[in-house]
Amino acid sequence: MANELSGLRKIRVRLYQILEQGPVGDRTSWLVGRLLVFLIVINLAAMTLETVPSLEARYEALFNIVEISSLIIFTVEYLLRLWVAAENAARSHLSPARVRLRFAFGFDGLIDLLAVLPFWVALFLSVDLRFLLVLRAIRFLKLVRHSTAMRSLLDAISTERRALLGSLVILAGTTMIAASTMYLVERHAQPDRFGTIPDAMWWAIVTLGTVGYGDAVPITVPGKLVAGVTILFGLMMVALPVGIIATAFANEIRRRDFVVTWSMVARFPLFAELNAAEISDIMRLLKAQTFDPGDVIIRRGEEGHSMYFIAAGEVEIDLAKERVRLAAGQFFGEVAILKQSKRSATVTAATRTNLLILDAHDLHALMERDARIAELVKAAARERGGGEI
Repeated sequence: MANELSGLRKIRVRLYQILEQGPVGDRTSWLVGRLLVFLIVINLAAMTLETVPSLEARYEALFNIVEISSLIIFTVEYLLRLWVAAENAARSHLSPARVRLRFAFGFDGLIDLLAVLPFWVALFLSVDLRFLLVLRAIRFLKLVRHSTAMRSLLDAISTERRALLGSLVILAGTTMIAASTMYLVERHAQPDRFGTIPDAMWWAIVTLGTVGYGDAVPITVPGKLVAGVTILFGLMMVALPVGIIATAFANEIRRRDFVVTWSMVARFPLFAELNAAEISDIMRLLKAQTFDPGDVIIRRGEEGHSMYFIAAGEVEIDLAKERVRLAAGQFFGEVAILKQSKRSATVTAATRTNLLILDAHDLHALMERDARIAELVKAAARERGGGEI
């Protein structure tokens, strides 16, 4: 019985890695993620094309196949995600049932549920198909899970929600003032357009939004003056939330990059004895780059311009007499820089690999500044001998 449970746990852990976030280089996790993104895009395309009568009549069977197969796949995906949610390390202090409840009522869980539940309900109840068509657009939000940029944008909006709410309050107040003023100066000239403040509010909203449909236009001189001032305020109203979101998004990207790079640098034994300020200085010198399996990182005979730190994944070094594999936490490429010679081996990515790259000039500057790092780098070069890269 214990072995059965252990086997079931292994399956659940593996499914969690595949569906949520597998290790770098996990081809299965990468493939499943890409297939789900492709299926979401196909759904959105089918939903759009299905509204064209001629295409619906001609490809109705194909649209039905896409919808039914997508519904089944998304349902299985939701149930599996609900099951494997118990493997979330960040919530290991909670019981599996509570972890699953938090997933079910979280943003991702609710989006996954709304993407499938209404369509299963429609099989048993009479539902307006146009309503279901709109709900299919919710599947677009499933892309948030697979897009770091979209998730960063949502995090930025959440971080600045108070500032954005303040912008909304200012916009509402400006709309009311502009509408009231336009009502006073235009109500007799155009009672059908500006006869009431609610009528004038439509004009104010459109003008402040810099849309300008042209269905309501002032014709009196005072009205045109009010419109001109409102347009100027409209430019500020648009710029305010855009600036807030843009700044927050940029800060969020920098924060994510900082956290990721910091965690990578801090794991290297070469930098283990450095303090926070020293690690932060080194981070400014490093450039991150990802290589897919089979990509050539260094070619034999090239000039040595950089050394490389393996943050995740593995690389294979093709020496003259043997092949050597290096894994996360190790580095290579320093010998050619120290000896100012050409590369003596070819290095390729054995798995999907994240590297941190340090230019030769920055390496020499770092070694001159920190004797500990200089000694460790030279010791590694001596240990590897002249046949290394």
